[in-house]
Amino acid sequence: MEGHLLGDLLLVIALAAAGVALFERLGLPSIAGFLVMGALVGPGALGIVGDPDSVRALAEFGVVFLLFEIGLELPFERIREIGVTALVAGGLQVSITLGGTAAIAWGLGASVPSALAIGGLVAMSSTALVMGLLSEHGVIDAPQGRLSVAILLFQDLCIVPLLLAVPILAAGADGSTGTVVVAVGQALLAITGLFVVARFIVPWLLERAALHGSRDLFSLLALLIVVGSAVTAESLGLTLAVGAFIGGIVASASPFAYQMFAELVPLRGVLIGLFFTAVGMLFDPAAAWAAAPAVLGWVIAVMLGKTVVVAGIVGLVMRRGVRLATLTALGLAQTGEFSFVLAAAAGSAGLLSQEFQDIFIAGSVITLVATPFLFRAAPGLAGWLARRRDRDREAEEEDQEEGELRNHVVLLGFGLAGQNVARVLRAIDVPYAAVDANAHAAEEARERGENLVWGDATRAPLLRRLAVERARLIVVALSDPIATREAVVMVRSLAPHAKLLVKTRWQRELDQLSRLGADVVVAEELEGTLDLVGEVLRVCGVAEGSVVRFARELREEGYQALRAPAALAIDPWLAELLRESPSEWLELPYDFSAASLADLQVRARTGATILAIEREGVPTPGPQPDFVLREGDRLLAFGDGATLRRLRELLGIADSG
Repeated sequence: MEGHLLGDLLLVIALAAAGVALFERLGLPSIAGFLVMGALVGPGALGIVGDPDSVRALAEFGVVFLLFEIGLELPFERIREIGVTALVAGGLQVSITLGGTAAIAWGLGASVPSALAIGGLVAMSSTALVMGLLSEHGVIDAPQGRLSVAILLFQDLCIVPLLLAVPILAAGADGSTGTVVVAVGQALLAITGLFVVARFIVPWLLERAALHGSRDLFSLLALLIVVGSAVTAESLGLTLAVGAFIGGIVASASPFAYQMFAELVPLRGVLIGLFFTAVGMLFDPAAAWAAAPAVLGWVIAVMLGKTVVVAGIVGLVMRRGVRLATLTALGLAQTGEFSFVLAAAAGSAGLLSQEFQDIFIAGSVITLVATPFLFRAAPGLAGWLARRRDRDREAEEEDQEEGELRNHVVLLGFGLAGQNVARVLRAIDVPYAAVDANAHAAEEARERGENLVWGDATRAPLLRRLAVERARLIVVALSDPIATREAVVMVRSLAPHAKLLVKTRWQRELDQLSRLGADVVVAEELEGTLDLVGEVLRVCGVAEGSVVRFARELREEGYQALRAPAALAIDPWLAELLRESPSEWLELPYDFSAASLADLQVRARTGATILAIEREGVPTPGPQPDFVLREGDRLLAFGDGATLRRLRELLGIADSG
């Protein structure tokens, strides 16, 4: 038996690795590879692994590790970051999906407990799959990425009460109120006892292991805490996943939580792969084909229903627009890994029939495999829907007055970058108009007196109302790379001669945005590198003027020197800039005590030459030694980096490096 288990486990690991390699080469997510390879070798297909239960029992620990990780990092940190969005969007999505699905299932003849269990299955989406796709497409920090993460966060937290509800629903399936009350009391008592015991034991164990100084001991204790909390919970009548979640919450309060997280993540990744492969083994092509109409109906109902619910919440309740609603909804239109965990628990409790479980597994595997393709099609569909809405409103928009905006700056996106640009424009009395897709943020900005409207910056009617064709400059500062490209194309079509400045996060977007019509592209990734290089040059003694000119030339030539292969030497003309002895303007601080150049002995003590002095806008070239310097004067000094640094020290000027 042991040999059989080890052989099956070895085969599953090999197939999982092959699935990952194949699907990632095809540009598909690894989870789809796990599912397909599992279905291929399972008893319903080739039958290479005839009894997947033994492997699935081990793979269930992948879910245990995932729940422990969620408890370890979510409740106290990430909930605060996206708390309101998670509560509103996630709360509405889970409650509407669960309630609507349960109502439909009850109407089709299911009992109330079974209907509620089915609703819980549909309410979950795949955190592992969606997070991977968001990261792969570079939109995890885009508006649709932040919304998706918020909803997934709420769903992940809901799995614990849903798992706790399974035995309670099973106890109440016979209609006995007393049985339900006893089940609820036992669950609450077990949770309280486990939490209290873990609260005292887990931090103490982690501290002892850390003080011992042995990394191997710490790793073993981390594994012991995960498995021990799960097994203890199961012995108390709870589930393995619930126990792991409680253990993670308790461990998160320890100062050693981050090290624990680092130790466990690699093992959790392997076990998650085994879990999805084992889930794929449950797929029975013969059973799915026999129930093909029901499976197809499940797929359509789940994906269409969740798309409508999420789109309605994002577009109507949160007022984020058609485009963002479509992108978010299509990304979450699947059942998740926790749906399988919940289905297994509900099936064991007698809430789901075997026939329904076969339909659920087949349909859910299809939704997971279909998600990457939906994700890729989402931008095109979202754009089409938004353009159709624009055509419906075109006549109304054309009848409205265009306003008096002229020779102004248009800001597309009013996040941190847009707000800072607006602050600078106000300081120099340049008029501007801005747009942002976040309705709540737009309302708050208008209350502060900002000239800001809410809407989708990629839509032509809105851009016309902002008078982009009469603007002196359009600044695109959106966090979504897809929306950024669409906005550039739309702005260039409406205002072909306007100056267009675009902010992007990644350097890989730079060339494409330039081809689409951007006059200047500021890449955050490259600007950060440029800042770092500048600080290194200053510390190494290069004069400030040389550093400034070096940075300016790099920007003007499109950051090519920073984007070149690492083995390629920097262009000689750029290197020559760093070796020059440049001039630099220095401003005397307001606490400077008046003194002449002769008294300060500038040349003798620093080696610098003062070429000119400017006072209240009036320059004095070639000042004499008896010229008295005063606070607020600006000096044009000549010298290398070390010389100018000594001059700044002499004059009490803070070093810019």
